[in-house]
Amino acid sequence: MPFFINPNFIKKSFSFIDLFCGIGGFHLAMKEIGGDCAFASEINPAAREVYFNNFGMMPTGDITKIKAKDIPKHNMLCAGFPCQPFSKAGKRNGIKDPRGNLFFEIIRIASYHKPEYILLENVRNLLSHDNGETWKTIQYYIDKIGYNCPKTPVIFSPHYIGIPQFRERVFILCKRKDMGKVKTFVFSKSNIPKCNIENILQKDDEIENPKKYRLLENEISLIELWNDFLKINKNKLPGFPIWSEYLNDNLNIDSFDKLPKWKQRIIQKNQYLYIENRKTIDLWLTRAKEHPLFYGAKAKFEWQAGKNHKGDIWDTIMQFRPSGLRVKAPTYFPALVAINHTSIIGRLKRRITPREAARLQSFPNSFHIHRNDRVAYRQFGNAVNVKLATIFGAYLLFHQTITSHKFKIYSRKII
Repeated sequence: MPFFINPNFIKKSFSFIDLFCGIGGFHLAMKEIGGDCAFASEINPAAREVYFNNFGMMPTGDITKIKAKDIPKHNMLCAGFPCQPFSKAGKRNGIKDPRGNLFFEIIRIASYHKPEYILLENVRNLLSHDNGETWKTIQYYIDKIGYNCPKTPVIFSPHYIGIPQFRERVFILCKRKDMGKVKTFVFSKSNIPKCNIENILQKDDEIENPKKYRLLENEISLIELWNDFLKINKNKLPGFPIWSEYLNDNLNIDSFDKLPKWKQRIIQKNQYLYIENRKTIDLWLTRAKEHPLFYGAKAKFEWQAGKNHKGDIWDTIMQFRPSGLRVKAPTYFPALVAINHTSIIGRLKRRITPREAARLQSFPNSFHIHRNDRVAYRQFGNAVNVKLATIFGAYLLFHQTITSHKFKIYSRKII
């Protein structure tokens, strides 16, 4: 089951600012624990529109054009600073990227206002980027302007607390030095509850236009093709990417020796698989090549549902990705991302809805979603998970006023 901080333990109110605020994940979280938003900033017009529609507050635009003195005083600075420079989905230029330099806007504002607390969120890859040099740089500047933070940030995912989404993110908890150190956040993965995707799914009668999210007939038939491929290999499900262009016995590939070793291994595994199942794969390829969608990424396949899965593709969660049709076990959804790889619920033969994406990020049902689905998916992919931000905000703010035996996490349904 998902978790929340019992509001009965909140002993004081506080003000916060919401930088790179997106659609307001931090706003919802801080409001849950008694916060009042003094200032918000977001450069994307569509996100500003959604923020205003939900909170009645229009964020300012480009933060680089805002003078620190024009920002109201506050107790906490919250920021999910742009993650593209560090994300595996981006070019990973880090601090050298102009967007990465937006981290220094946080330093500029915190250095001027000296709020008691800073709470930051970013992608998991931030910690390992550039062999750890990016994290060392961030640590250095946080220390330089007078804040303590743990040597290693918290890495946390919604599925750790029962929300059915695997989305590891870095949370950086900072406290002004005169207020002491941030105590280490301890969480045992042995206590992770079982996730249930049913907790976030809408029924057809709750969806305004259910047909909009159903798979097209040619998508269904393409997935059926890959299901047939699994049956060929039912005794040994493929633990490596299937690239149909290499399902052959042509061992003389141009410039093979110049390819990266990882790519060489994948090609070799595809060819060995073909040689072991030549007749059945030839018959399958003949049918597959007649399918109108069987080209490019859709002619590739990634089985990631595990060796113990029964091997029926319609009993999984899927995504059409640049690397192929990716298949996962139906335990929890893969991470929502800003790039539009909308998850498909196999047994329902449909994509998740924007409302379901909102629930995966712990946004309440009362939250007003952008009218354009593609924009909405992207916004929730960029958002901080509200429940996680609530947990870490409360831990940072109230750890000293709530004794450890009282600082409990209570469960309740997400919807």
